[in-house]
Formats: sequence, structure tokens, C-alpha cells
Amino acid sequence: MNGSDKSGHEVEKLQPAQQNSRPWGISGMKIAGIGFRDEASLVAVLDALARAGAVGVRHLALPERKRGHPLCDQLRAHGFTLDFIADVALAATQTPTQSPVARRHYGTGSVAEAAALAALPGARLAAPRALSADRMATAALALTGDPV
Repeated sequence: MNGSDKSGHEVEKLQPAQQNSRPWGISGMKIAGIGFRDEASLVAVLDALARAGAVGVRHLALPERKRGHPLCDQLRAHGFTLDFIADVALAATQTPTQSPVARRHYGTGSVAEAAALAALPGARLAAPRALSADRMATAALALTGDPV
């Protein structure tokens, strides 16, 4: 079951059994933004998440145009909740990383950073995006609350 939030991007509504997978913790909210090439594997995305310090984060933000990609089903099967971000929201989000490829395809410097920040307004990045070892996926962790 899907719907739209206040910012207009699509979110998958949580079922009762998924309620504890919401993106907040004791000190604030967390979400990981991801970007990946069409040929990327689940292993690549999990590697990028680990390199970004997002192990244990179960809420992922990614471009709307990736909805329907087979990797989305694999991520859901591994217990991730997906938040799809519209291209216009990605393009409107400033990122510290400036990738020419991301800029050309999405209008932003980093898909992972922009997705994370757009999904969690008012959040900050824990660090710049991380790349998987095979360079097929990126991830960035955004969080709210005071820096530690």
C-alpha cells in the first residue's frame, strides 16, 4: 500500500508488523539514500550501505525511476522499507559530492545524498556518499538530532 507524504514523494506505507522498522532511533531519525546502476547487485548495495555506516538502517530512499527494478524486490525481501523520491526533489537538493554522471542523469551531484536528504527534511549527512567496491552502488546516511 503506497501514498504520498507532505513533500509529494511516494512512500510505502508500513504494515503493523513493520512499525519498528521506521527510520528513527533514540537520538533522532535515520535514513540511507541509495543510488545504483541498472546492473547493480544486492551485494553491491549492501556493500555501499556498510561503507556508508548504515548497517542496521532499514529505511532506504531511492529515485522514483528505480521503482519496479528487480533490486527493489530483493531489498524488500531483505526487510528494507523503500521511499521513492521524485526526480524533481532530487534535482532540488544540494549535495557535497558533485558527480558529473549523477548531475547529467538526475540533476544533482549525488543520487544517494540527495535521496537521503530529500526523504528526511532537516537532516544532515553523516558523511559524503560511499561507493561499493565494484562502483555499481552508492549510499549515504542522513540523520536528525545533535551530532555526536
